[in-house]
Amino acid sequence: MKNQFTRRHFLRGAGALIALPALESLGFRQFASAATTKSGIPPKRAVFFGMGFGVTKETWFPDINKTGADFELSEGLSPLARHQSDLTVVQGCANRFTNEAHWGSTFWLTGANRYSVAGQNMANSISVDQVVAQYLGQETRFSSLQLNASELQGHGPGLSLAWDQRGKPVAGHNDPVQIFHKLFSADDLPLEQRQAAIAENRSVLDAIHSEAKRVQQGLSKTDTEKLDEYFQGIRDIETRLNKDEDWLDVPKVKAPLEEPEPGLKGKAEIEIMQDLIIAALQTDSTRALTYRMPGNTLLQSLALKPSAHNVSHYSPGERMEASKMRDKTHSELLARFIDKLKATKETDGSSLFDHTTVAFGSNISSIHYLTNCPTVLTGGGANLKLGQHLVLPEDTPLCNVWLTMLQGMGVDIERHGDSSGIVKELQA
Repeated sequence: MKNQFTRRHFLRGAGALIALPALESLGFRQFASAATTKSGIPPKRAVFFGMGFGVTKETWFPDINKTGADFELSEGLSPLARHQSDLTVVQGCANRFTNEAHWGSTFWLTGANRYSVAGQNMANSISVDQVVAQYLGQETRFSSLQLNASELQGHGPGLSLAWDQRGKPVAGHNDPVQIFHKLFSADDLPLEQRQAAIAENRSVLDAIHSEAKRVQQGLSKTDTEKLDEYFQGIRDIETRLNKDEDWLDVPKVKAPLEEPEPGLKGKAEIEIMQDLIIAALQTDSTRALTYRMPGNTLLQSLALKPSAHNVSHYSPGERMEASKMRDKTHSELLARFIDKLKATKETDGSSLFDHTTVAFGSNISSIHYLTNCPTVLTGGGANLKLGQHLVLPEDTPLCNVWLTMLQGMGVDIERHGDSSGIVKELQA
């Protein structure tokens, strides 16, 4: 085929970059590669904290013989004692397709089979937070917000915890100062210039769409599928442009916190990210948030010498003690976050906690095991039964938990990832 449209046609603007995919029919070859709602009721929200490498098996999981409300928090979870009646610890879940012991986040919220697409060794599907964003993010300035630590050992491939409806990675932000300005700083460009920029991007998108349609005839089945995915990408950008336009003349809300100090690492970084999440929820800037938490820098901030990877290979001694201290610090930080949720009031006198669901965990269990994913749930946003310890049958799909959460938030969906049903014991 002779065609003047090449992969060099692309759009730059509004954070977008579009290039025609490599189509075999055009001579390209495939290479292998590794507030409140309109009703006046406070809205539901969801927050996901992913910790990459797992936990200390011997001291993090509660006793499996003590389930229901009659359970004792483990050593690793003990800092959460003041919130015990408001959280649920789930054991027995796993993502059955998971086979990569260093990827604590890549499939944590998706439950996808990385080999589900023939000819690809890395496929994913939509993550829980993005399902929440699709259903509950239409009324907010940002449909979702993805946060990352400055270093991400143990998390695996991805640009954040989030993956879109095509299983493509969603970009995240790792600088608290930039996140602060994204949420609360006014755009310095005049309204007319911002309108013109959106109009220009739309015109370029239209041109690209028109040109891409010219190459549809005569393509192979594989290339047709690639082009369909390409068109979906264009539609996604059009959706974002529409959202940008809807909020052009709406001033950003006043920041309920001071601008963060630059260069925070480890525990201090997690604390400021938590504060930014609370601020985003409090101002109804978004209702779906994820955060990939740091590994190495957290340990360093605790004056611990082993790396996050070495700690994950703990045995009795220095590494195990470091692993246990990391676990307790995670629990202290989660307790701090719950404190702030409970202390932040809604317009009707209830708290953020009453309307926000929080999930804390990892796809990795312990020492690179991929069964019994550590899972803590809290918050009142999904009508979950809290204050209990659940031990589910071994290898229950973790996506059953996510499906139960989604349905509890009012999301009309029957499946998520490899789910086989809801967890009835989780329903309030």
